[in-house]
Amino acid sequence: MIRINENYQKLQSSYLFSTISKKVQDFQKSHPEASIIRLGIGDVTRALSPTVIRAFHEGVDELSQDATFRGYGPEQGYAFLREKIAQVDFIDQGCSLDPEEVFVSDGAKCDTGNFQELFAPDIRIAVPDPVYPVYVDTNVMAGRTGSFVKGRYEGLIYLESTKENRYVPSPEQLDSTPVDLIYLCFPNNPTGATATKEELAAWVKYAQKHQALILFDSAYVQFIRDPAIPRSIFEIPGARDVAVEFRSFSKTAGFTGTRAAYTVIPKECVISGENGKTYSLHSLWNRRQTTKFNGVSYPVQKAAAAVYSPDGQKEIRELSDYYLENARLIRLTMTDLGYSSTGGDNSPYIWVETGKDSWEFFDSLLEKTGIVTTPGAGFGTCGEGYIRISAFNHRDKVEEALVRIRNNLGPNKK
Repeated sequence: MIRINENYQKLQSSYLFSTISKKVQDFQKSHPEASIIRLGIGDVTRALSPTVIRAFHEGVDELSQDATFRGYGPEQGYAFLREKIAQVDFIDQGCSLDPEEVFVSDGAKCDTGNFQELFAPDIRIAVPDPVYPVYVDTNVMAGRTGSFVKGRYEGLIYLESTKENRYVPSPEQLDSTPVDLIYLCFPNNPTGATATKEELAAWVKYAQKHQALILFDSAYVQFIRDPAIPRSIFEIPGARDVAVEFRSFSKTAGFTGTRAAYTVIPKECVISGENGKTYSLHSLWNRRQTTKFNGVSYPVQKAAAAVYSPDGQKEIRELSDYYLENARLIRLTMTDLGYSSTGGDNSPYIWVETGKDSWEFFDSLLEKTGIVTTPGAGFGTCGEGYIRISAFNHRDKVEEALVRIRNNLGPNKK
């Protein structure tokens, strides 16, 4: 008899954004005349840039001729893209990196979710709270988390990220029992917070001391404007021994529907086996990818490589500037209305303290204004009382949304 993986029964009723989508669908059915503005899920709205589109077309055209046709590509990514990533994103920024340490994929969500497959089922895992749900749910599916009790899984260690610590957790929050795997995301989703070099260095030092591994999600690096903020975990001395970094073209260059990302795994990064032997994490992930992944399509990789041309770099800077201006306007409006907010300066997300139940605030905002946000409680218990507002929309839509918010919410009465 075929049987279910019982760990799936521990998952909450649905993925956060599926719940939001259902609520929005129900609202639209009961209010067919309403004009909905989506500032919830982090999906881009601007078209792919001219340089990227030209390269995309060139890649497709090559596939139309026998002489230039390509079938299966390397699972790790084409060398022409891996070399550009290594040079522009890391070496030019002062980080040491071998192009072979870059693995091109179809999404940072996929990679951060799949990476936990490499580890033993009984490792101790630390996740921020609030947290990107994929980090938690994929470990639930793998059976590492125990039961869900009072808003948290018993088998996880939660790193509370609050206004008091600027939404940046530290190793000092951990008890005397070391953790093995640490998820960090900066600029952070959902809070928009950023970490300093000193704060990341504390985590690297912890990982070195306890032979732990840091999974560093840097999907929103393109939005960093403050030169003092580290763009990569590998700017921190010693990080190459204890960290893996995930990046994405989704928000960097508008590839949410095109699908391209990459993961960096230094060759010196090792993990332990039961026999005390160490194993290359780079080799393990390569083995996983060659078994379960057939690579990103050639035209998409051609388009991604165009991002690193001078024109491509200029265009993606303009694109992120556009969304950051949206973010500035959103944060300014919420602050003017009396709501404490963070993010929106080096991040496309604004984390707004509502002082109310976050799902109730989400529902009220949707009913009164037709605006979709994301309730903070969907990201963890520390997200209760907050909403996340995304800057990913067209400027006219954002401006209209802010007019509706001003007209319907008024000053926040605390």
